[in-house]
Amino acid sequence: MFKKSFIVANIALLLGCNTTLLGTYGEQNQTLDAFRQRVENVFQLQNSMTSAVMLSDSEPSATILDAEQKMQRACESLNEYAARESDGLSVDFALQRRVEQTAIGCEKAAQNLQLLLPK
Repeated sequence: MFKKSFIVANIALLLGCNTTLLGTYGEQNQTLDAFRQRVENVFQLQNSMTSAVMLSDSEPSATILDAEQKMQRACESLNEYAARESDGLSVDFALQRRVEQTAIGCEKAAQNLQLLLPK
């Protein structure tokens, strides 16, 4: 009995406080459906920001390019997840956890870039 509870405790520690074992996801402890919708919205936002930078009529400023690079780094796990899903490849638990842990950072980076872009 001790061994089983020790293993469960270690898994909980590895997953962090916002564990999917408790039925919540992401940094804001959302339901699975709410978290999936948020991640989808974040993915769409960061894609639209990338497109806006690429399709800009003028050369983007260094500030905008820097913010776009920060967004790309913050959204790396989400983009890897989306690419694997699109290609029909499996997505391992570690990648799922990285997406869960970085989704809000990706969203904030995309929002920061959005603020810098001309309306």
